[in-house]
Amino acid sequence: MKQRRFGRTELKVPAITFGGGWVGGVLIHQNENTAHAALQTAWDSGIDWIDTAAQYGDGVSEQVIGRWLASRAATEKPRISTKFRLDPAEDDFAGQMLRGVEDSLQRLGIDRVEVIYLHNQIDADGAASRGSRSLSESAALGMADTMERLREQGLCDWLGITALGEPQALRSVAASGRFDAAQVYYNMLNPTAANGRAPWNSTNFDSLLKICASQDIGVMGIRIFAGGHLATTVRHGREIPVTAAADDSDEEARAQMVWDLLHPDDGTPAQAALRFGLAAEHISTVVVGLGDLDHLHQAITAETMGPMPADRLAQLETAWGTAAFTG
Repeated sequence: MKQRRFGRTELKVPAITFGGGWVGGVLIHQNENTAHAALQTAWDSGIDWIDTAAQYGDGVSEQVIGRWLASRAATEKPRISTKFRLDPAEDDFAGQMLRGVEDSLQRLGIDRVEVIYLHNQIDADGAASRGSRSLSESAALGMADTMERLREQGLCDWLGITALGEPQALRSVAASGRFDAAQVYYNMLNPTAANGRAPWNSTNFDSLLKICASQDIGVMGIRIFAGGHLATTVRHGREIPVTAAADDSDEEARAQMVWDLLHPDDGTPAQAALRFGLAAEHISTVVVGLGDLDHLHQAITAETMGPMPADRLAQLETAWGTAAFTG
């Protein structure tokens, strides 16, 4: 599998990262034999990075990964990124962070990871909170200094943010240069992190990828399947929206518009969606959530097919500007 530069970290990351989250859920909702088979297949294909978080299955994702890692030789272990989430209603952010990261490392059975991400959504200072998970822009920037302690203690090599929340706050935090990595929302239903075009009643990420590029931030593209809507018409009940006004029926209608533009050479809908992410100029690796082994095989095939071609990208650009698409 092709390896790509991961921003100023100078790490080389695979074009596809194995996503250990809830929505895909192969590590959480399948039996452990299937989960470990998926991890092994990914490793054998060259996917040598796994992204997880303490919140994925309340630690189950990390535990399953940890048991698989324990069965492997030290020279045959992938790189890992994980995340911690703060409770803004509680004091002692530093203590919350350290306890969360230490618990994650214990579940993973390792003493350090390559990247640790702050997993809270980030809102503008003074903005109405999206709930208990949101941090203000100033609080997120303040966490950069706190997170440096993790690096000083050898618990991680690099620091990152999950770039969800209020777009202007995300741009400010990214532009600060305080973080080395970011996970950025990007897919064929909402490409605004790249082009800044206001979408249909949804979050406009306002060219966030360009801000990340200006600071040489390594970017992991997330939600490439838009919670599954771009991959299949089958709903599994785990389609958790993370952007504003992401109504299921609207997402399905726009996904159908996208599919109508595709050519058989683009692959399956899931493969086309992934190839779209691979074509993004400022995304180093696409995090792919997997429900079963077939999804993984499709992803591996999509990577060998290469990024989506320019003529198809141009067709999508035209579609995004139509009244039918923007609603």
